[in-house]
Amino acid sequence: MSDEHESDAIDDDRQDEIEQRRASMGKAFVDRHAITGRMSKIKHKIVVLSGKGGVGKSTVAVNLATSLTLAGKKVGLLDIDIHGPSIPRLTGLEGHPLDGTENVIFPVRKGNNLFVMSIGFMTPDKDEAVIWRGPLKFSIIRQFLRDVEWGDLDYLVIDSPPGTGDEPLTIAQLLSGLDGAVIVTTPQDVAIDDVRRSIVFCRKVGMAIIGVVENMSGFVCPHCGETTNVFKIGGGEKMAEEMGVPFLGRVPIDPRIVESSDLGISFYEHYSKSATAAAFEKVVRSILALPDKTLATIPSDLGNPEN
Repeated sequence: MSDEHESDAIDDDRQDEIEQRRASMGKAFVDRHAITGRMSKIKHKIVVLSGKGGVGKSTVAVNLATSLTLAGKKVGLLDIDIHGPSIPRLTGLEGHPLDGTENVIFPVRKGNNLFVMSIGFMTPDKDEAVIWRGPLKFSIIRQFLRDVEWGDLDYLVIDSPPGTGDEPLTIAQLLSGLDGAVIVTTPQDVAIDDVRRSIVFCRKVGMAIIGVVENMSGFVCPHCGETTNVFKIGGGEKMAEEMGVPFLGRVPIDPRIVESSDLGISFYEHYSKSATAAAFEKVVRSILALPDKTLATIPSDLGNPEN
């Protein structure tokens, strides 16, 4: 091949690369506009995080969402735990079919004011494992934000899987106007160490921290009402003080939480007079006190795909 023909081939390859890049940038721009359009109808967006699994994060997310509905708010509950979606079971919606059109997915409604979305609704076999790498997880979370018809909501509560991986990072990248994160821990040191990393993650990605919830903080005897500190107590509060973040409260263990979770009913709603429900209520008051935000805008770093 002559030098002239080789140069033409290189120029063609570069042109193809430029066109592909422009197409990709254009799609990202359109997606971001679509996400912003959906999210602009939602007053508050909250992510529930934890440093490690087994601390009751999803239970906190469900009871937080339910308690907000009982306060008269219209609430969306988005499960972005791709590998272990537990929200359908915790809300009593397991096996519920999804409805929608070619470009729109409708969340599953529970009661008058709670709207739920999870990949668990998309897997007909509840025992089926979702074996996905990062790009696929990014894609489905983007679809949840872009295509789900949430409508006008007071709150969107996002239940993220434990840790600081693809899922919370995707939310941080795609969702502007986020109020911040509620971080759930248990009192023992092994959980506290991981929560510190979650706080550092939030700071690195520019995500505000609404506060820390110390879950499983003492066991309240259902017979005599005495509290026993099974996992010790106060570790979450001490850590929050050291890290300079708000502490939202302690939520004690109550055996009825396990029963409620298995039955898919709201503990907060059915046991509203319990000490644990009172602890949830304290957390909810902090959420209800969040200042109203202006409508979401296109992030300034997105730019114009034509540039």
